[in-house]
Amino acid sequence: MSALPPATRPRPGGRLTARVSRAGAGFVTPFLIAFALVFIAPLAYSLYLSLFRNQLVGGTQFVGLDNYAAVFVDPKFWDGALRVMLFLAVQVPIMLAIALVAALAIDSGRLHGRRLFRIGLFLPYAVPGVVAAMMWGFMYSDRIGLTGSLNDLAGFDLLAPYAKHWLLVSIGNIVTWEFVGYNMLILYSALKNVPTETYEAAAIDGADQFRIVRHIKLPAVRGALVIATVFSIIGSFQLFNEPQILKGLVPNLISTSYTPNIYAYTLSFQGNQVSYAATVAIVMGVITAGIAYLVQLRGMRRDS
Repeated sequence: MSALPPATRPRPGGRLTARVSRAGAGFVTPFLIAFALVFIAPLAYSLYLSLFRNQLVGGTQFVGLDNYAAVFVDPKFWDGALRVMLFLAVQVPIMLAIALVAALAIDSGRLHGRRLFRIGLFLPYAVPGVVAAMMWGFMYSDRIGLTGSLNDLAGFDLLAPYAKHWLLVSIGNIVTWEFVGYNMLILYSALKNVPTETYEAAAIDGADQFRIVRHIKLPAVRGALVIATVFSIIGSFQLFNEPQILKGLVPNLISTSYTPNIYAYTLSFQGNQVSYAATVAIVMGVITAGIAYLVQLRGMRRDS
């Protein structure tokens, strides 16, 4: 019998490649199914809902893009959106600066008890956001909380976290306490990837600690800092737990449109305007994605 021509001869690794492909598909398929169910399907359903309007008379009606036009001229939406943008512009740089200083201090090797310090700084991240907001909410109380005790000790209102002009700062303090350890861990992990030989070469060249931080450590954490910034931007635009919990303690200061997420929640569960709430959520998602992308793009250009 004559041998098969080279074009039709089976490849030795063909079966192995097919098995590997099937195995890879088997591992990826559960993730793709879960991704479609928890991300793609809710997003598609929200887009579908945003094209309708819930009315007491006439029921649900198709309105096309009218909901989006209404959002862009809705003063309540922009009041909350501008508030979270102000929150982002102030709170995120402060939180990341504290996280960076903490990561540099731990990495320096000169901090006594750095393992305990690292665990203690990261521990608030393990506290659920609702619990953290409730805890700080009672600490802010001028009657039964730590704030009231300090004011009584000072003899005057030294702290007023529930004052109208300090409320956003008080919320920022809670968020910073929760997430500074998380961001510290991201930056510290980036510092641990710097080869020891780099520090040794810098020491031989006579570089002091300030120059090592400026020319070696800070460039090394730039990529991690961009990631932490993007995560923090997304978290700021999703601000919900802290003001929603504090709203029960100071209902006169936190309105139903204090943040876009609270506004969408109120529209959906209290106002029965599910379609408009979906529109608010989609618009905020687009704004968040756009700003996060611009920050990431700027960080990538600096790295290049």
